[in-house]
Amino acid sequence: RAGRAHHAGKGPMIRLDTIKAFDAALDALPEADAAAREAAAARQAELTKPAGSLGRLEEIALFLAGWQGKARPSLDNSRAVIFAGNHGVTRHGISAFPSDVTVQMVANFEAGGAAINQLARHAGLDLHVVALDPDRPTADFTVQPAMTEAECLDAMMRGAAAVDAELDLLVIGEMGIGNSTSAAALCARSFGGAVRDWVGPGTGLDAAGQARKVAVVEQALATHADAPLTASETLRRLGGREIAAIAGAVLAARHLRVPVMLDGFIASAALAPLVAQQPAIIDHCLAGHCSAEPGHRRLLHQFSLAPLLQLDMRLGEGSGAAVAVSIVRAALAAHNGMATFAEASVSGRL
Repeated sequence: RAGRAHHAGKGPMIRLDTIKAFDAALDALPEADAAAREAAAARQAELTKPAGSLGRLEEIALFLAGWQGKARPSLDNSRAVIFAGNHGVTRHGISAFPSDVTVQMVANFEAGGAAINQLARHAGLDLHVVALDPDRPTADFTVQPAMTEAECLDAMMRGAAAVDAELDLLVIGEMGIGNSTSAAALCARSFGGAVRDWVGPGTGLDAAGQARKVAVVEQALATHADAPLTASETLRRLGGREIAAIAGAVLAARHLRVPVMLDGFIASAALAPLVAQQPAIIDHCLAGHCSAEPGHRRLLHQFSLAPLLQLDMRLGEGSGAAVAVSIVRAALAAHNGMATFAEASVSGRL
């Protein structure tokens, strides 16, 4: 809570040590607790307000109730995790910043100096950082898979290990120079469409830089065109270690029934291959905000997720998601703290 990030410990893990285990975990997803959600809805119906008058705040409370399995959900133990890694594709000049910045920003997270440190503190989030060998970039995915099968599985397991069963909410963030290029490639391969519709400025590319980025993604898609269109193959070929870790963390959270708050384009794109294979994986996730990165709006539409906020943010780090946690806290304050009509001696509807 002091604002410094620390390394995540090992929590309960689902098995992600083989592709078969990953596919099995993705295929057999637990559902929300319908009885808890119904109990929360019954409470909402008795609170001193017209039905539906708090809009999405009411739906957020019901969402949390279902995944936490209690009619009065809470945010007493919530965690933001930043996954950091580097990408070999940066050799093509697709970022305005050098790869060294990833390692430097991990140090900044751990020292408490980044935006996410301040925003996590404000939101009451415990902040963890998981650095996935940023001194060892993935391979250049325009010519070969970004990761071997073993490397991708290891990253997913390290992501899963950052999730504990007792968490009330998991906030997902990332850091990785070049990862908006990876995100665009993942989305294009998972959902199709013109590559230029998925590519944006990232850390601040000009028009020439974005054109270069489009060409790099198109080359990558052509290189891997004959590969199986499975979540695991798409992740390992076009993702990064931090992106695979996000996929593992969200999958582990689902099996532990921990609700997830997604951040921006990259954090969301990590799930694109999973959603393409198993659309229900997104059901325990909230979209914290809609990033200024243009592909994010298109991706949230594919996910059928409506963002809680739209503040033109594009920092990453989990920053937009952390700001959105304050909205969730407001929803739960109203849901848990309001009096019922009977308690307040207020006449209900006729």
